[in-house]
Amino acid sequence: MADQIRRTILRGISALGVGSLAVARGAKAGLPDAFPNSSGIDRPSLIAPALACDSHIHIYSRRFPILNEDASLPLNATVDDYRRVQQRLGTTRTVVVQPANYKTDNRVTLDAIAQLGIENARGIAVVTPEVTDRELQRMHEGGIRGIRFSLFQPEHASTRVDMIAPLAQRVHALGWHIQLQMRADLIVENAALLHSLPCSTVFDHMARLPHPVLGSAAHQVLMRLLDKGRTWVKVSGAYLNTAGSRDDGYEDTVSLARSFIEAAPERMVWGSDWPHPTEKARKPDDAALFDLLQTWAPDERIRHRILVVNPSHLYGFSPS
Repeated sequence: MADQIRRTILRGISALGVGSLAVARGAKAGLPDAFPNSSGIDRPSLIAPALACDSHIHIYSRRFPILNEDASLPLNATVDDYRRVQQRLGTTRTVVVQPANYKTDNRVTLDAIAQLGIENARGIAVVTPEVTDRELQRMHEGGIRGIRFSLFQPEHASTRVDMIAPLAQRVHALGWHIQLQMRADLIVENAALLHSLPCSTVFDHMARLPHPVLGSAAHQVLMRLLDKGRTWVKVSGAYLNTAGSRDDGYEDTVSLARSFIEAAPERMVWGSDWPHPTEKARKPDDAALFDLLQTWAPDERIRHRILVVNPSHLYGFSPS
């Protein structure tokens, strides 16, 4: 009887093909057979340390009105969906970044923080100078610790460069930081402004610099800002910083990531950028993105800083 059952199972696997073998591997590892907005099913080879933080994700929910129909709207990108990816990566802390779809209605991000638990989640809001001090305080109590200016395509943005300085003064009083996603030409053009900001500044996705990046004017501005001591970089978004293919392991991102990490390891954080809203046709493998950190930062002590110590300082998590 046992042999008959075994033969039946083997015939079933053979009929279903390679895809089912991948599912079987995932099941054996205690993982689902697929992950929302993510390729692959295997765990990363890099084991996340305790209290590791994914410092850049977005949450989308149909419970809140879409205010920008032109922005990408990933499906299956709720808190419950992200928890499955989080289980795969082994991270426990999260920073939710306000998506462009909701403009300055930050309820979706505050709701995500509440669902994830404020002891393990923080958020980055989008506001304009019209925001009241009372509203800023309410967001602080809800876990917001910074405001984002997504200006890579400024013509479609809810905010403008001329809003950065006045808002920086106000959020600095709360202990918040400014988070920037700017084109390289805008980084160069606004170098004096960036140097003058009173609060910390965090550049998304290694500043999305063009290629070749090392030695470029924008990269030089970033390196000078890092030297000043109040600038941070998210070593994330490899697919936004490559001229090659994800199939080559994002090899041309290594020199850029290492240049930032070596310059200021105490001011680097890592993020997955899940659910990868820029990647519509083919979602990246989140385990492979996490494993890149081993190449970008071969020293385990530096990786611990990037994943645990630095996010604790920047976002105000408990150190233990």
